[in-house]
Amino acid sequence: MAKLYFYYAAMNAGKSTTLLQADFNYRERGMATMLWTAAHDERSGHGRIVSRLEIGAEAHAYHPDTDLFAAVAEECKPRDLHCVLIDEAQFLSREQVLQLCRLADELDLPVLCYGLRTDFQGQLFPGSAALLALADALVELKAVCECGRKATMNLRVDAGGIAITSGQQTEIGGNERYLALCRRHFFQRISESSARQMSLGLPR
Repeated sequence: MAKLYFYYAAMNAGKSTTLLQADFNYRERGMATMLWTAAHDERSGHGRIVSRLEIGAEAHAYHPDTDLFAAVAEECKPRDLHCVLIDEAQFLSREQVLQLCRLADELDLPVLCYGLRTDFQGQLFPGSAALLALADALVELKAVCECGRKATMNLRVDAGGIAITSGQQTEIGGNERYLALCRRHFFQRISESSARQMSLGLPR
């Protein structure tokens, strides 16, 4: 039986590279794939998955109201699909994750999801929470903190490298906006930022 997989990590762990490698492996064996990514992440252009190694591929763009089950089922009519791969899976809704479960359970299609586990405040994204609860297989990809330990947290920073501790959960950015850190250094940077704001009399 097909499975729903969730490959999760902090920033800069090579999630998109791993997805693109999996896609290549399927296509190299003559198997058809369908790629998806979040519509609002247009850093590399609309509907494109591009890794830090600057390899990329065209993908379908999903919106919050996209019915992934219906879209993939429609794609299966003219051709035999062998795998569905989804980048930026943290932005999925719970309903969309349930749709992915149906793809695996009812259409017998493997679904490989790649995304962040937590946001800049250490909170689960909705899509990640649903995938952690419902996926058949959970695979942690490794990122490295500046201290050399495993990075598990995503710190949002301003132009001066100071930690940002409030704001909207979703804010698209790369290395200029986020740092992948271990838990210890994540909370250390948060504490330093809070202390700095208090000393300046700024709201936290």
